[in-house]
Amino acid sequence: MPKLKSNRGAAKRFRPKGNGGFKRGQSYLNHILTKKSPKRKRQLRATLQVAEADVPAVRKMLPYS
Repeated sequence: MPKLKSNRGAAKRFRPKGNGGFKRGQSYLNHILTKKSPKRKRQLRATLQVAEADVPAVRKMLPYS
């Protein structure tokens, strides 16, 4: 079987977790930050777990993770 290529965009955005899921960063933290409160920006820094329904799609993009 030939080697499978990882989706490079997904490889930069998702990291595997030990429980079989993936963690991801949040959007809305790249620009227009002056009108967002410090609390909102602080909370957007946290990583979240990819939703259970989206894990198969992410796993397909990252076959070796």
